[in-house]
Amino acid sequence: MRPKTGADFFMRRIALVYRVIKRTLPFVCLLLSAVSGEAQVQVDLKFKRLQYIAYEPVVATLGITNLAGRDIDLHDADGQSWFGFEVSGREGQPTPPVTTDNAQPPLQIKAGQKVTQRINLTPLYPVQEFGTYHVRAHIYFADLGKFFYSGTKVFEVTDARPIWQETVGIPDGISAPGNVRTYSLLTNRFPDHTSLYVRVQDKDNGIVYATYSLGRTISFEEPQAQIDRANQLHVLQCAAPRSWAYSRIGLNGELLAHSAFMETKTRPRLFRAPDGEVAVRGGMIEAPAAQTAGGTAPKLSERPPEIPKGDQ
Repeated sequence: MRPKTGADFFMRRIALVYRVIKRTLPFVCLLLSAVSGEAQVQVDLKFKRLQYIAYEPVVATLGITNLAGRDIDLHDADGQSWFGFEVSGREGQPTPPVTTDNAQPPLQIKAGQKVTQRINLTPLYPVQEFGTYHVRAHIYFADLGKFFYSGTKVFEVTDARPIWQETVGIPDGISAPGNVRTYSLLTNRFPDHTSLYVRVQDKDNGIVYATYSLGRTISFEEPQAQIDRANQLHVLQCAAPRSWAYSRIGLNGELLAHSAFMETKTRPRLFRAPDGEVAVRGGMIEAPAAQTAGGTAPKLSERPPEIPKGDQ
């Protein structure tokens, strides 16, 4: 018998490694396939702030990244909406949506593309009660018959401090439900600034038409408020030293006008004429800011009302 050499030992090791690879390769491929399947769609969820006040738009930013290596179509199938949220409140109790009719139009995402959407949760889920809410978004990919989830995010709902309130009637000829409206101004302190909020509601019927921020305000300058002859609310607030913000709000909570004024030799002031018209006198107008209007519960692809710039 020929004595064993180093070459023989080396060849036996190669043969052993080959047999191990041959036996384990199917399992490795299966594992890689499973990992690849898990990474077909990446879902990211973010909120701009941790704290919101009751009835304020709670806007979630949703990112959907296509990692499938091909174009994909997200659509409702098997009685399942392709998109949804899981919201829980106190002690982890599920918070059901306001309506189960949450059909969304199909969405096509090209290979490698990331699509970002902004969704207002306030009209979709009853998140007006004070407390902490946990939210997770999910995507149903019908091609694979499986769900993909975002991480869980948290936000808190509190209330702000009321500083002014006025109840008005609905003028004849105005298209608005109910008989009265109550306008309220509220302030809320954040770690680095204070924001001024407006709320429009029908207290008799328990309906809140709108709650949103009018932007930053300096605490030592009391906001000015006037009601015009159409019973619309006009607000002038000091947003920063020598800088003022003007807003006009409608009976259904619409932000009808928003503009900025600079203090010059005179300070801006709200002036109500004898005929009921309200205007800003003094200072110098800068540029009108983006106007906003209220709406119905938005679809996934719709953007919520914009917030005046400077309110973070």
